[in-house]
Amino acid sequence: MAKDERTTYTIQNDSNMGEVKIADEVVAIIAGLAATEVEGVDCMAGKITNEIISRLGMKNLSKGVRVDVLEGVVTVSLALVLKYNYSIVDVTAKVQEKVKSAIENMTGLEVADVNIRVAGVEMGTQM
Repeated sequence: MAKDERTTYTIQNDSNMGEVKIADEVVAIIAGLAATEVEGVDCMAGKITNEIISRLGMKNLSKGVRVDVLEGVVTVSLALVLKYNYSIVDVTAKVQEKVKSAIENMTGLEVADVNIRVAGVEMGTQM
């Protein structure tokens, strides 16, 4: 998708100051970063981790995240790989809270849903 073909959303429109728009990819990046900060999350599906973010382009940071915005209300879908020996219910609840909070605080958009698909469990050195 070309830079000028991105879907953008107006998050502020002040006749005195101007308009602020945000690309859907930015919302997806916020969601992905917030999710990977939760203890028990190994990575986004596709092996995107905070350690390799600096080596990747911004486009790769939204891998495993789909964002839909309709009239200022956001629905987020995440695909995660969780760490072994963590409660899936607890970790996913924390991810939902953190992603919702991060998007709402940073963009002012309302988050209706944060849907999570657990794509795998990382065994690490447990074996």
